Parts: sequence; structure tokens; C-alpha cells
Amino acid sequence: MLDRAVIDALFPADLPEPAYWEQQYPERSLPEGAQVTRFGPSPTGFVHIGGIYVATIDRSIAHATGGSYLVRVEDTDQSREVEGALDQFDRAFDYFDLRPDEGGEQGDYGPYRQSERERIYLTYARELLRQGKAYLCFATPEELADIRHRQEAAKLPTGYYGGWAIWRDRDAAEVRAKLDEGAPYVVRFRSEGRVDAKVSFTDAIRGRLEHEDNRNDVVIVKSSANAVRLPTYHFAHAVDDHLMRVSLVIRGEEWISSVPTHLQLFAALGFEVPTYAHIAPLMKQIPGGKRKLSKRKDPEAGVDFYIEQGYPAEAVLYYLRGLANGRLAETPLPEALAAPIRLDECGVAGPLVDLVKLDDISADHIATLTGEQILTAVRAWATRYDPDLVPVLDARREQALAALAVERDGVENPRKDLRKWSDFRRAYGFFFAELFQPVAADDEQLGGLDPRLVRAFAADFADRYQVLDDAQEWFGQIRALAAEHGFAPNAKEYKKNPDAYPGSIREASQVIRVALTGSTRSPDLFSVAGALGAEEVLRRVRAVAGAQS
Repeated sequence: MLDRAVIDALFPADLPEPAYWEQQYPERSLPEGAQVTRFGPSPTGFVHIGGIYVATIDRSIAHATGGSYLVRVEDTDQSREVEGALDQFDRAFDYFDLRPDEGGEQGDYGPYRQSERERIYLTYARELLRQGKAYLCFATPEELADIRHRQEAAKLPTGYYGGWAIWRDRDAAEVRAKLDEGAPYVVRFRSEGRVDAKVSFTDAIRGRLEHEDNRNDVVIVKSSANAVRLPTYHFAHAVDDHLMRVSLVIRGEEWISSVPTHLQLFAALGFEVPTYAHIAPLMKQIPGGKRKLSKRKDPEAGVDFYIEQGYPAEAVLYYLRGLANGRLAETPLPEALAAPIRLDECGVAGPLVDLVKLDDISADHIATLTGEQILTAVRAWATRYDPDLVPVLDARREQALAALAVERDGVENPRKDLRKWSDFRRAYGFFFAELFQPVAADDEQLGGLDPRLVRAFAADFADRYQVLDDAQEWFGQIRALAAEHGFAPNAKEYKKNPDAYPGSIREASQVIRVALTGSTRSPDLFSVAGALGAEEVLRRVRAVAGAQS
């Protein structure tokens, strides 16, 4: 074992002792049963919707128990950091209203970026070295590769442990000689190195679990060849969770295999172990089964997909909460968003992400909103993702509200043609002259009607058009005109003798519908005409007729 003086010389002379950090980050004064949770995003790629899922659970449990929810950026692997990833985190937290109680510049237990906590980690690494619970390792990449190759050839568990850990029990003189050479080293944790040993622990979701114990002397501080000596995730999380006084760690089930290592580190550092809760991953249905929602394969895995498409945050959060606790999926949205998520109701099988179901939930939610609320949300979304729409909405605000009122205001079952804000152009764009492309008499949507008949019908409709308050009387204009132009009064008559008519009243109505909306499917035609106004109705019908407006 190295002398304390040799160990201390490896670190800054002014590095504080552990007691200093314990004083800087004291036990929290919280109500009994309060939970401190943390979400630890890594800026190595885009934000997975599973991250929002975990953060939602973190925040709900912390707030329900009177605790605190913090976000700690785990950026010790700076070689893999992706530019713009942190901005994406901020965008996601803002959009889904998951801003933490602590994080960034806010909170008394920061810094909340691991790359800014180097001195803290070095204090505890030095302490483990002083106690002989860690050691310096000068093994080269070539030596490590050779060890692995020989283990595989002998069909032994691979890793750096026991007799394979070539620097674990080296004489202090050899270590000092390497230091004098200036050879790069890492700091490794001295595990018990027991092969085939088991360890058990209690998971807040899964109950009592047994897992193979850690045998490896894991690296806890990366190579001294780097200007900044950052810890590995395993070591950093143990130090941070202790000093930030995190009591409940909620994370994906892929971390279960790391628990034995973490338990050993907490024990070596003399820290109380937090409660762990490992949630099942979000899944996707595929032919023949299901698989994890994949960053590489599934657009809906990324948080930006939901933001760019304009799914209301409330609808997505409601859906995610229902995946976590089934009872919340059966609860009305406002109550479900306010209700606490319970870990004992989280399943151990991965819930399926179903965009069709989310679309239905989102459409139902949007149908409860006022026109003003929808317009405000659409405009905010369009500012970033459809900027050409913004000036139209600003200039035609009353027109937009009138459009949104069609078959929504004052009806028992409002239209549900908006599932997300990006649907607005498709569903309501035809209400705006700036966004509407006039239709020609030979448009294929008119079902092959003779363009000469279409033009004549449209011209007569425009010449005789009256603004009427009664829907039946308004539609009577189309009915009367259809009879004059030889259309059957109903589909039944037309079916009896199709050669006698160009179509039925349905086809005649479609001429006006397509003229006004550009589609054979639209809201109630009388309501559409009212929202457009007589001037715009005539302009569009005359365009079909081939006349100047």
C-alpha cells in the first residue's frame, strides 16, 4: 500500500477533506417519508421518450411526498457528448413542464453538472486510496486485451479481478517507479473479487432480487493522462447521490446488473444506500412480438418527435402516466395529471407505446379546449415549426376562431379532427384564402362529372347565392339547383336509373363542398360557408365556374 504522502501528492494540495463536503451538503430538512429523486440525463444523443417517462415518475413521487426532484447532467463521458443535446433537454423539460426543483443554477446541492464536480470526486477517490480500498493501475490497453483473450481461451469470466488484476497487489516501490516515469494510470476500486458470489437487494418495484455480485476492480477515476480527471459513472453517481441526499433512484431495468457494484461502492465510502426502483422499458409492437423502443429505428422514440408534431404536452404526459399506473389511464385527464404515481403499481413488463392510442387521447383532449386555447397553442407551435402559418393566424385571427367553432362550439360531440398542432393546416387550412388553392371544374375529386356541367352548376349557384340563417333553407339552394341541372333527388333514384342522371344530390353537393374546402370530406357545409363569409364563398365557387371573382 502506498504511503499517504505519495497518495496525497497525486492530488491538488488544497483539495478538501470529505468532512468539508459533508458540511457543504448537509442532510436535508424534509418531512418524514419525503423522497428526493433525480433524473440524470447524459448529453450523448437525443432525449428518449423513456427519459421523459422516468422524469415524470421522479417528479410525481418527489412532489407527492413533499420531497425534491433534481436534474443532474451526467456528462463525464465528454468524448461522446453531442452538440446541442443539452439544449434539447431544456426544450423537453420546458415543453412537458418537467422543470426540476433543483438543477442548472437553481438549488443548494450543485453544481448539477458532473463535469463541474471534479474536486468533489477527487476528494473521495483520494480517501479510498488512503484506506487501501482503491489502487493505481498502470495496465496498458494491450495488456488488458491480452488478459481478456486469455480468459476467453480458458472459458473464464472476463474482467479485471483477482489474480487477473495485475496491479492490484503490486509492491509500493513498483508503483512509485511508474509514477516517477510519468506513466498514465487509472484509479481502480478494490472489490472482493469473488467469482460466482451472489448478492441480494430490495427493489421498490420488483421486490427482493438476487444477482451475481461484482467481482471486477472497476475504474473509478479515468486516466491521469487527461487534463481533467473525471470519474466513471459508477463512482460519480455514488458520490453525487450521497451528497445531494438522493433517497430514491428510479432508472431503467438495464441498470439492475450494476447494483452490486454500486452497493460495494456505497459500502466502501461509508454512505447510506438509496432505494433503487428499476422500471421496465417502453416497448413497441412488431410482427410476432415486441421490442424496446429504439432510438435508431423508431422516430417516436425521440422527444423531439412529439414536440415537432405538436402533440399537446398534457396528452403525452397523461398517456405516459397511464403506462406507469394503469388506474390513471382510466381517470379523466385533469385528475390523472394531478394524481400521484405509485411505484407499487408499476409493472415489470415493458408497456407498449401505441401512437394510435396517443392520437385518440390527444384528439379527445383538444376537443375539450376552447378555440382561443387551440389558436394560442397552434401559434406557439407554428412559430418554430411552421413559421409561414404565423402571419396568417395573426392577420386572420377572427377567421381562425370562426373556423375552430365549426361543429365544436355548443355541440355535444365536438369534432376531433385535431390530434396534434401539425394537423391544423390539413384540417383548417382551407378556411384561409392565403392557404387555399382554388379548385378547377375537372378536379378528380368531383368523381368524373362533366366539367361543363360542373362549371354551369357553379356559375348558377354563384349567381343565385343567398346568405341564409337556416341550415335547411341554405341547403335548399343546392337542392333546387341540382334538380334544374338534372341530378337525381336522392341516391336511391340515381341507383335505379343511373343513365338518366349525371349523379344524385350527393354529387351535386360535392361540387360546392369541393369548391369551398378542396376536399370531399369536410365539416358541415352550411357552417363552413358561414365561417368563410359570402365574399369568399362566391370567390371560390366562381373559380370552379371559370369566372373572375
